[in-house]
Amino acid sequence: MRSYKSLNNLVGWLVFAVATLTYLLTLEPTASFWDCGEFIACSYKLLVPHPPGAPTFLLLGRIMSLLSFGDVTKVPILVNMLSALSSSFTVLFLFWIITMLAKRIVLHQAGHPHRHRTVEPTRGEALQILGSGLVGSLAFAFSDSFWFNAVEAEVYAMSALGTAFVVWAMLKWENRADGPDADKWLILIAYAIGLSIGVHLLNLLTIPALGLIYYYRKTQQPTFWGAVLTLAISSVIVGIILVGIIPGLPSLAGNFEVFFVNSIGLPFNWGIIIFLLLFGGLIYLVFRHSFRTGNRALNTAILSLIFILIGYSSYLIVPIRSSYQPTINENNPEDVLSFVSYLKREQYGDRPLLYGPQFNARPTGSKEGAARYVRKGDKYVKGPARIEYEYDDADKMLLPRIYSSQPEHIYQYKKWVDIREDKKPTMGQNLAFMFRYQFGHMFWRYFLWNFVGRESDIQQAGVIWPVDSKNGLPERIAESKAYNNFLALPLILGLVGLFFQVRKDSRNALIVGLLFLFTGLAITFYLNQPPIEPRERDYTFTGAFFAFSIWIGLGVLALSDALRNLVKADGTRAAVATLICLVVPGIMAAQGWDDHNRSNRYNSTDSAKNLLNSLAPNAVLFTNGDNDTFPLWYAQEVEGVRTDVRVAVLSYLNTDWYIDQMKRRAYKSQPLPISMERANYVEGTNDYLPFVANPAVKEVNLKEFVSLVKQNSPLLQVSYGEGGPSLLSFPTTKFYLPIDTAAVLKTGIIAPERRNQVVSRMEWDMGKGAIEKKNLAILDMLATNNWKRPIYFSSTVNSQDYMGLQPYFQLEGMAYRVLPARDPNYNPRSGDDGYVVKDQMYDIMMHKFAYRNLDDPSVFYDENNLRFPANYRDKFGRLANEYLKAGNLAKAKEVADKCLSVMPDKSIPYDYYTPQLVETLVKAGETTRANQIMDVLTNRAQQALAYYSTHNPSLHDQDMQLSLVALQSVYRAADSVKDEVRATKAMQILQQYYPQQEQ
Repeated sequence: MRSYKSLNNLVGWLVFAVATLTYLLTLEPTASFWDCGEFIACSYKLLVPHPPGAPTFLLLGRIMSLLSFGDVTKVPILVNMLSALSSSFTVLFLFWIITMLAKRIVLHQAGHPHRHRTVEPTRGEALQILGSGLVGSLAFAFSDSFWFNAVEAEVYAMSALGTAFVVWAMLKWENRADGPDADKWLILIAYAIGLSIGVHLLNLLTIPALGLIYYYRKTQQPTFWGAVLTLAISSVIVGIILVGIIPGLPSLAGNFEVFFVNSIGLPFNWGIIIFLLLFGGLIYLVFRHSFRTGNRALNTAILSLIFILIGYSSYLIVPIRSSYQPTINENNPEDVLSFVSYLKREQYGDRPLLYGPQFNARPTGSKEGAARYVRKGDKYVKGPARIEYEYDDADKMLLPRIYSSQPEHIYQYKKWVDIREDKKPTMGQNLAFMFRYQFGHMFWRYFLWNFVGRESDIQQAGVIWPVDSKNGLPERIAESKAYNNFLALPLILGLVGLFFQVRKDSRNALIVGLLFLFTGLAITFYLNQPPIEPRERDYTFTGAFFAFSIWIGLGVLALSDALRNLVKADGTRAAVATLICLVVPGIMAAQGWDDHNRSNRYNSTDSAKNLLNSLAPNAVLFTNGDNDTFPLWYAQEVEGVRTDVRVAVLSYLNTDWYIDQMKRRAYKSQPLPISMERANYVEGTNDYLPFVANPAVKEVNLKEFVSLVKQNSPLLQVSYGEGGPSLLSFPTTKFYLPIDTAAVLKTGIIAPERRNQVVSRMEWDMGKGAIEKKNLAILDMLATNNWKRPIYFSSTVNSQDYMGLQPYFQLEGMAYRVLPARDPNYNPRSGDDGYVVKDQMYDIMMHKFAYRNLDDPSVFYDENNLRFPANYRDKFGRLANEYLKAGNLAKAKEVADKCLSVMPDKSIPYDYYTPQLVETLVKAGETTRANQIMDVLTNRAQQALAYYSTHNPSLHDQDMQLSLVALQSVYRAADSVKDEVRATKAMQILQQYYPQQEQ
């Protein structure tokens, strides 16, 4: 028989192979939604992503991308593979962690409590240990949240690898702590922590558990208070790294830089050089002292600090690459001062943690925050400081969980606690929100998703328990591939393993428990999440699920121990227990495969390319963030698609650094036509222009308005309070832009059918809200562009950002082009923005767009992936109806057929846009098909409303609204074809549920 060590290695690598094969078979072949497109693009060209960056991930991603050997379509697969391999190695280290802990228990039971590190297990004991590792590691490999991270280019898979590695390395140190070279393991752990900082900060939360391992190993008679002190010291170490090292050292270097440049008169960067020399000298002196005194602990500590810094040095890539002004350069952290702001994520603001204002607190004043310096000439000068609001102590409280004053957040708070907007929340209400929403909904719900069952892919989806049935569930849930019922077997086995370890090895149970606590509930407490998120955040807590999977593995030992009286032979008992417990990862794999398999999903990349291919050459495209932008970045940066288009992110246009970048050339795109100088948009200047009515001004010429803004004209200035700040404002909501119609017509940008719609004056109403910096930049472009560059808004942009320009929109594919031609049929209540030039739109939708695998029912499209196909349906419907109005039934039917063939209901379920095709189908003689669309949507909506109205309706109000909108679409479609029966049925259901919505 092989030795236990070789068996442990062999089975571990077999588990690694199973996990790797699983993740490679289910890997997304291109860039997923959310941050993945950004990370792939930034890995491929070493660009600067959103703060605080992930330089270790980017460097490794760059290495992976080199294996594409010039085939750019392979780049996303390779960078996604980095996550897959990171996840596989995580599973491997988890296997070895479980076997080390299991070995300790098994040999302790066998009478070797103090020799578990040296005694060779028997064959039966080895089978028990290896069975534990096999079941626990595979259960984690197939867990919902971890599997999701494993098949896309995000940082969380690599972050989990850092967690697994440092825990494994600490247990390896524990087995060798008495050896002369044992400290090398501690230094290796420090280096791994440093590298992990360049991926994600979650890895730091393992330090308290590691500290406890160190304490129990180095203390002959550990005590309760000793353990408490160890936890306190470990928490301080976390704080030192989190605050003192990560932003602290660069901040100190920045202070040196400002002092030596401004006060001493040295050139730029000499302050940093002096700081590095002094810091290096200090480390040398401490080293020298440790050698002279023979202080091993001090020597190990300073070595560990150095190796943390060596790992952390991956962050140097951020200012280095930023200084080259790459095309993606978020926050422009090119010097030490802006780099500190980047590390601190200052652009995102902060949330109160232990003490602060509650949601309806009103500021009593404001003060300037810490000084911010920018280079000017040969000195650093103070830039505009961030404003910090001050509040009365009466408006502050401990543990402010209900803190956000955003109207949408207040509405969501009321779903969880009974608060009044005019009354300060009580401590009881704060704690109720924390336990119900933050702990319950945003942690324990995710925990149960992974180990009990998940209802669906719909946001706010609940937990499926073994006793739950599909009877009465809406089809969207009951037939969803994401309906995963694990029969609570992983939870049960994990709890059995937990109690077994507590009984047999309480110290290590405490260590695993701390790992679970700090990577789960402690994160929840620290994040202090608002009452609604743009997407589910379960990926944040995979560290806690990792810890629970250790207990799942130890559940095998518990079952084996319980079978002791029935099966005497150790080997047979171990085999029986392992085979029974393998049902747990087996059912997790079987239930999770279809909804985690992304192997044929191209929706995100195709949506980006389709949007870019909607546009005329050299276009400017305004988009939202994340899913509207990151796939576009991937398409342009990696595959080189339509690099003549300049993508401008609206939220970023509120910053000076981004406007600076937009005023530079990028690939084939010339600088944006922004005439404002930096002084007009630097941070703190023209962040927003309030509406201050001037009765003498009825309307304002846009070009004159932009000119006055650039002059900082007193005509636009208003002051707030005596001695208060002076701001620019706008005196009327009515704007106009004179148009040289002859010049416009000569450019050929107006379709022949619209030549008579060209206006000599564009007129629109901006509304009474403030003009933000992004709006000012857009207005500047409209005033100075003279129609030389096509200007578009993505059709997914929030309508408030359209600034009232909708009458001048022309729908082209998935974007609205701004043209000096007014749509004569524009109706603000219809929701159908943009004039449709039929033949142009036909060519885009029918010939230029790709719809890969949207007709394949085997491909899983989750809630997020269904949004873009819904937009396609809307545009197909618009085009079909335009042809119908023009009397071209053949073209209208061709468009409708194309829509229904590339996105059939079996793969992309009908949505509220689909009824737009009904009238075309009926007039084309396909009444049966039209009726099927209306009937399916009506039945699904009725089913969904009946379910959601009795199952947490407050959490699913958005889903109920979507069902009501679908019924409205069915009613309008049925009414347009004189189908009174279906129209009446839809209206009756609407009348049944609308009063509930109004309440």
